[in-house]
Amino acid sequence: MKQAPSKLPPARGLKILILRSAFNPRVVDGLLAGARSALSSMGVSKSAVTVEEVPGAFELPLAARAAAGSGRFDAVVALGAVVRGDTDHYEHIAREAAAGLAAVARETGTPIGFGVLTVASEEQALVRAAPGPGNKGAEAARAAVAMVHVVRRLRGGKRRRKPSAVGAPAGSASTPPMRDSLPRRRNLADLRSRGRGSQARRGRRTRASGRV
Repeated sequence: MKQAPSKLPPARGLKILILRSAFNPRVVDGLLAGARSALSSMGVSKSAVTVEEVPGAFELPLAARAAAGSGRFDAVVALGAVVRGDTDHYEHIAREAAAGLAAVARETGTPIGFGVLTVASEEQALVRAAPGPGNKGAEAARAAVAMVHVVRRLRGGKRRRKPSAVGAPAGSASTPPMRDSLPRRRNLADLRSRGRGSQARRGRRTRASGRV
């Protein structure tokens, strides 16, 4: 039998974004309630939790990437339910949602709580979205907060990074000027001055030969 960690990580002062899929609202509503309850138990205030809805599970990674890049949130909790149907559409959506959210976490360093159910029936989904210790929305919220602390420890206690300017490498405000730009301008000025001197000398020789 699966057993979630009993110790809750502290979350006071954290800003959390919850992304919820619009598909299968009965299930996702239960996941959302579980996530909210877990965050409250860990000390997150209601005002520090933002909830955004996306069309479906496939759209979760893009929304998570935008949120992670904004620098506004310490973690993202992604909630959804993909129920197997008569075609293989289920497999594509489930795979892309999981892989996409994992890629966002790796690329941005922002913890992502994975609360997307991939089940064979709606009954299975409802069981996992019901109130209680087995609620997967709550599990995703606890995992996201726990990873905030893990990542901070590994970074040496630093908080979330501010997004870098477009086109500039992460961590740099601008591109430094080239060191040799001033010597190049001086060399160009010397060449122009020498050219003017040569032209003047040729002009004097021409006028002198014309007087002979």
